[in-house]
Amino acid sequence: MLSVLSNRTYRNLFAAQVVALVGTGLATVALGLLAWDLAGGDAGRVLGTALAIKMVAYVTLSPVAQAFADRVPRRTLLVTLNVIRAAVAAALPFVTEVWQIYGLIFLLQAASAGFTPAFQATIPDVLPDEEDYTKALSLSRLAYDLESLLSPMLAAALLTVVSFPLLFGGTVIGFVASALLVLSVTLPWPKPDTRHDVWARVTRGTRIYLATPRLRALLALSFSVAAVGAMVIVNTVVLVRQDLDLTDEALALTLAAFGAGSMVAALGLPRLLAKRNDRRVMLIGAAGMTLALAAMGATGGLYGLQWSWLLAAWFLVGIGYSATTTPSGRLLRRSGHAEDRPALFAVQFSLSHACFLITYPLAGWLQAAHGSVTAMLILAVLSAMGLVAGMLLWPRHDAVEIAHSHHGLPPDHPHIVGGGRHSHTYVIDDLHQRWP
Repeated sequence: MLSVLSNRTYRNLFAAQVVALVGTGLATVALGLLAWDLAGGDAGRVLGTALAIKMVAYVTLSPVAQAFADRVPRRTLLVTLNVIRAAVAAALPFVTEVWQIYGLIFLLQAASAGFTPAFQATIPDVLPDEEDYTKALSLSRLAYDLESLLSPMLAAALLTVVSFPLLFGGTVIGFVASALLVLSVTLPWPKPDTRHDVWARVTRGTRIYLATPRLRALLALSFSVAAVGAMVIVNTVVLVRQDLDLTDEALALTLAAFGAGSMVAALGLPRLLAKRNDRRVMLIGAAGMTLALAAMGATGGLYGLQWSWLLAAWFLVGIGYSATTTPSGRLLRRSGHAEDRPALFAVQFSLSHACFLITYPLAGWLQAAHGSVTAMLILAVLSAMGLVAGMLLWPRHDAVEIAHSHHGLPPDHPHIVGGGRHSHTYVIDDLHQRWP
């Protein structure tokens, strides 16, 4: 897997991702302490609102940002957005009112809504070979998992020698370092789209996405991921601290079990995807995490919640979660031309976060109103619904090259010269607006 780091451009981009993630992790801890400092007992409400603002920014702004992104060289865009994020992080220690947190969080996440999809869409252009790109996806998944495990520990270590506002300084350093690493390489810049107006560019990614069967299936599986992930992210603290009456250390270990499962899957995926197609791997991953959550809910209802079972269930959920989400970049890569990939990545970024925008509050409400066991079972049912939809929407034989005809083109059109029926890699574009 590490052989892909021999590519200097990708190596620097991966390093840029890692340092930005570390900075973001420090900011997450510091933001919680800042909310407590300003709002006391209402800190949870403040953080919940900030999370909702983050999701709204991701869902609404990402496709719009990508519609204009091709007007700017990609390296310039990524560096500028990192500088904006650094400036916002630098301002956070100086806030004195809760509304100021909300405004700055919106600016920070608006910049991230432009940065993340553009960054993700750059990687397949830098690594055109599918095997190399698969390794890059697994490395990216590992980076996210390690960040979730290591950033809190790094923040805890720093807090022994500095006060929490200085953690935002680490965030600034992370974003600035990320900008410098991006600046150190030359990035491909797909030709700007001059054929379509602004509205067409804003909606183009969504139209391509929803017209492609494998991507409609990806949306269904993203809902499964959001249903199971919301249970882990929102309710693990309640499961461990309230239902099981365990310590903070137990909470950390429980979350680590989920992260460990995700990392195990990420390490094995490049080899697995070389032998099995994406459809099988992603559907099995979604089925595995759904069954693990359902089994945890069923055994908890019958025999009471047990920590050892929860650790095992969260480890299996982590494996399924990673197996379902990590290959998604491969589907996006093969479903559009290079100039359309940023729009496709932006739509996936937006729609997947829209799923979490539904399941985050639902998971919290179900647990508070009906208890953890009921929440697990209902969310497992919702995940199963997404899984079934994904199976039905994704053709079993998902060929890359498809034989087709064009009935609306003149006989002398360059695309069909030499024969009306022909075969090539099929993606939705101006000449192919419907799936055959």
